[in-house]
Amino acid sequence: MDDKYLSVTALTKYIKKKFDIDKHLSNVWLRAEISNFKHHSRGHMYLTLKDDNASIRAVMFNRYNEKLAFEVENGMNVLVQGYISVFEAQGQYQFYITDMEPDGIGALHLAFEQLKEKLNKEGLFDSTIKKELPKYPKRIAILTSPTGAAIRDIITTIERRYPLVDLLVVPVYVQGAQAKQSIVKAIDFVNENTEVDTIILGRGGGSLEELWSFNEEEVARAIYRSKIPIISAVGHETDFTISDLVADLRAPTPTAAAELAVPSKQDLLDRVTQWNTRLVAQFSSTVRQKKETLKSLEQTYVFKYPHRYALEKEQKLDRAVERLDRISSSIIERKHDAFSHLNQRYKSVPLHYHIEQHGNKNKELQIQLNRVINRQLEAKKDNFSNILEQLELLNPIHIMSRGYSVVYNKNDEIVSRTSQVKPGETIYIQLSKGRAECTVENIREEGTNNDE
Repeated sequence: MDDKYLSVTALTKYIKKKFDIDKHLSNVWLRAEISNFKHHSRGHMYLTLKDDNASIRAVMFNRYNEKLAFEVENGMNVLVQGYISVFEAQGQYQFYITDMEPDGIGALHLAFEQLKEKLNKEGLFDSTIKKELPKYPKRIAILTSPTGAAIRDIITTIERRYPLVDLLVVPVYVQGAQAKQSIVKAIDFVNENTEVDTIILGRGGGSLEELWSFNEEEVARAIYRSKIPIISAVGHETDFTISDLVADLRAPTPTAAAELAVPSKQDLLDRVTQWNTRLVAQFSSTVRQKKETLKSLEQTYVFKYPHRYALEKEQKLDRAVERLDRISSSIIERKHDAFSHLNQRYKSVPLHYHIEQHGNKNKELQIQLNRVINRQLEAKKDNFSNILEQLELLNPIHIMSRGYSVVYNKNDEIVSRTSQVKPGETIYIQLSKGRAECTVENIREEGTNNDE
């Protein structure tokens, strides 16, 4: 009775076998929207494919999804190809995706826009980090296909414009599965093993698929980390790649890249000619000015008699040196003697002794000063007394006390001669004590005895 019961495993295997042998389920094409997307750390993608009325779980293993050129996201409408089978561990059927592309837009175009947005957010397109190209490069590395038309255009243009530069051609694949790694290795090689000024990375025109190597993320990051400035010249003028955005300078064509990398020989020659003309004119003007200056200097005393002038200066210098030596020696000697004297004094006698000695000397000087002042005062007193005595002797009152008198006329004028008075006039005689009023009766001249 037990033989009629199946195990869950047996039933699941049977159902799985039915799915696997059904030719209608072995190659299925679906149009759906992605939800519940999860990119596992091992590389596998797990997601749900749905439309408005149904959904199915799906898986895309890494050996299939690593070829995708775009980023898978929730809400994306896709066209998928694969097969239906049963996942035995959970007993449910699911869709195994082998190929996927965006619905309504090309996969490469979507991948381009996604990578462009990603790298732009990281700052790889920032203009402030672009490196400047050297004005006069010495060596240029050309990374392109050695058999394409681009290499011929670049070399021909550079040799015509600036033949002084050395060219290093580094062959790379420019399309196909090997192109991405070939370009990355070439950029790293040139940076690490060569001494070049500029790198030209490019190829001729082509379709989006043919140019896709220059839209790869690995190539973009190799350009970004290059220490040597890179000119990107991919395709024609209308073609635009991720490499153009990351590079330090974008050229519309390989020929244009060559023109941007080197200066024009003819332009340089024209510039040199202009500089030469200006230099000759400036030099001629300078020579004329110097000749005029020289002619003027030749008329001066110095140029006419240079030896005399030099000898005079030598003599003045000798005098100045001697005077300086003499003064310096004298000053040094005086200062040295003064210092030695002071040093000897302070060494020989303690400081407190100097203070005490100067204190005693100050007291002695004070006593001497008082003594001098007293002497001067006594002398002044004696002198004053003598003057008073002399004044007393000259006092007219004292003279009159000895019998002398002074005669005044009526106008109170001193009478010293007989001609000042007449007989009958009243005169006044000042005595030592008192005053007498008299009348002149007779006048007698000195030396006569006759009366008048």
